[in-house]
Amino acid sequence: MPTVPVTDLKDGDFLLDVREDDEWQAGHAAGALHIPVSEFVARYGELTEAAPQDGRVHVICRSGGRSAQVTMYLVQQGIDAVNVDGGMQHWHATGRPVITEDGKPGFVL
Repeated sequence: MPTVPVTDLKDGDFLLDVREDDEWQAGHAAGALHIPVSEFVARYGELTEAAPQDGRVHVICRSGGRSAQVTMYLVQQGIDAVNVDGGMQHWHATGRPVITEDGKPGFVL
């Protein structure tokens, strides 16, 4: 399965966060699309509307397990998707900003 380290992500890369609502509310990457893995199949259309037509979808969760499942599903649908290695834990550890819904500093559950 295609995987990319957090350090390879650039500003403007499309990020899909598949963590649950409580995790998202605690802190997330600015600009990420949030569709919890538990609702993903039902809300798949939201991704296809939001994702760039010719761009890559970077899928992230807390540590990489749930996002790996979603990445495999997306690849099977013919979407250029990659799993973000280490997830939001790595994102935060590399100094990338984590914010809450109101733009304040957040944290990773």
